[in-house]
Amino acid sequence: MRRKQVGFAAALFAVGVIALTACGQGAAQSGSASPATESSSEAQQASAEQSDVDFLRGSANSNKADQNTGDRAPATASPEVKQKWVELRVADAGGLEPAVVNGKGLSVYWFSDDPVKGGVSNCNGDCAKTWPPITVTKGTKLFFPGIKRENIGFVKRQDGATQVTIGGRPIYLFGKDEKAGDIKGQNVGNKWFVINPEGKRAVAPAEAPATQPAPPASGAKPANSVTFFSGKNFDDFSGNNFATGVKVEAKCGDLRGGFKSLSPDGAVKIWSEPGCKGKSTVVSDDVADTAALGFPDGVKSYIRA
Repeated sequence: MRRKQVGFAAALFAVGVIALTACGQGAAQSGSASPATESSSEAQQASAEQSDVDFLRGSANSNKADQNTGDRAPATASPEVKQKWVELRVADAGGLEPAVVNGKGLSVYWFSDDPVKGGVSNCNGDCAKTWPPITVTKGTKLFFPGIKRENIGFVKRQDGATQVTIGGRPIYLFGKDEKAGDIKGQNVGNKWFVINPEGKRAVAPAEAPATQPAPPASGAKPANSVTFFSGKNFDDFSGNNFATGVKVEAKCGDLRGGFKSLSPDGAVKIWSEPGCKGKSTVVSDDVADTAALGFPDGVKSYIRA
């Protein structure tokens, strides 16, 4: 479901698969970067109110994004094709969970030399060849299952491109990561770290404090639609996992099987058994793993709350 559009300055630079150069390799090992010359973060943030990007619920797959564009476009595709869409989703990245990955499942990183909420990226030039920034332009569709909308923002880069931030931190890929689950950039130079959905360092589950999904916000509007995923962490691009979007009504709706993560657009009541029976709870935010709610076999029915 379409979210409220957010404005930002138009940018024409696209992130692609970039060959690592010898100088870029050095940046990867040392974490060195070319400082940005922008002097006013307020001016940069103000420039983010000029044009449009579409924030959409669910995943690229559930929104039927073209598989040959956006994050999954071939390396030879044009910048316009590569920026059709960007996906940022919660996942397990090489044993770090929750972590953020892109639409190809590649791990997403933050750079300790970038000031938090500073409105600037300090990874430019050769650094950006090794650590391609995740950028958007006018009309980019941005899918963000598992990440709170308020945690996503933008900064203006030195080259004029608009880079996505999570928790106020500009985000990047690592040129040496080749497949989903790779975290070859983790702790490089003690400056680069896989990011979590709040903009902090992703850690192994054993190191993270136990958390429960947030209860529904007071006065949360009833959901009109929900995207259910058969795998946890909104997984619909590997194995047998898939996503199904449903319209939520004031009558019980059954699912075919148990779905272990969900992304609603408002408050929805879920049950552990078909026919709105068994264990139940109300949620109004994304749930990455229903086991945390006491639904180890997933959600099997639902109704508008």
